[in-house]
Amino acid sequence: MGTLLHGVDFTSAPSRRKPITVADGRIEASRDGAVLRLERIEGLPELDAFDRWLRRPGPWLAACDFPFGLPRALLAELGWPHRPDHGNSAWAASIRHLAALSRDRMIAQFRAYCDARPAGSKFARRATDRPAGSSPSMKWVNPPVALMLHAGAPRLLASGVDLPGLHPGDPRRVVLEGYPGYVARALVGRRSYKADDRARQTPERREAREAMIALLERGDHGFGLPLALDAAHRRACIEDPAGDLLDAVLCLVQAAWGWRRRARRYGLPDAIDPVEGWIVSVPADSTLAP
Repeated sequence: MGTLLHGVDFTSAPSRRKPITVADGRIEASRDGAVLRLERIEGLPELDAFDRWLRRPGPWLAACDFPFGLPRALLAELGWPHRPDHGNSAWAASIRHLAALSRDRMIAQFRAYCDARPAGSKFARRATDRPAGSSPSMKWVNPPVALMLHAGAPRLLASGVDLPGLHPGDPRRVVLEGYPGYVARALVGRRSYKADDRARQTPERREAREAMIALLERGDHGFGLPLALDAAHRRACIEDPAGDLLDAVLCLVQAAWGWRRRARRYGLPDAIDPVEGWIVSVPADSTLAP
């Protein structure tokens, strides 16, 4: 039986109505070759449950949908730690500083940084953001990924997991940064496939989710393996208008992509910034397909 893989759709304020969503799966053999088998999807309704989940014994590998680091340029401008110190990695030094700030204090510092910059270049970006098409990790609204970083990254550090390219930890519990939007665009381009607002939960978005599942099942994509899932999971992913279930599955696809390249740094570029991190499966050259 293959190593357990996870895709995690994260939220900074989980609840029973909108939990952190985890898709579990394994790579297994089939008559036509290897497939990525989706085994189950579970919800973690509180951050404490996520803490406990991270500490489960390995071996396992997860791809989590939240930014793990901040842009080096932002850290330097704010005077935050961004170099190794006192036994900490550069990343750990920055995250320990972040964890000591309240959300409001963090946002106030990010807002001051933006206010001092000209229109069109308000936000600092990590090197991975442009090729991935991801939002700046310092952005606190629309989407509030900075709040996700504030809630998630300190928990990664405290849990002792291994973070390739960022911080060493338990090699049997490996966590990579994922981004389902990158996989979604590789599948269906810029078609919108989810919405939390009920008024925007349209038939067209449902059709996009259905198309994505069909492409994943056929293996008609650049991420290496067909997705195998039962009828109940297929229906649940298609019928979930917020896209949380599908996003967890897309992160699972990225986890499998990284696992198959574990002998080569999980497919991460040879040179990544050790304080910023990198999104798994995203090429360093933005012109390359996944």
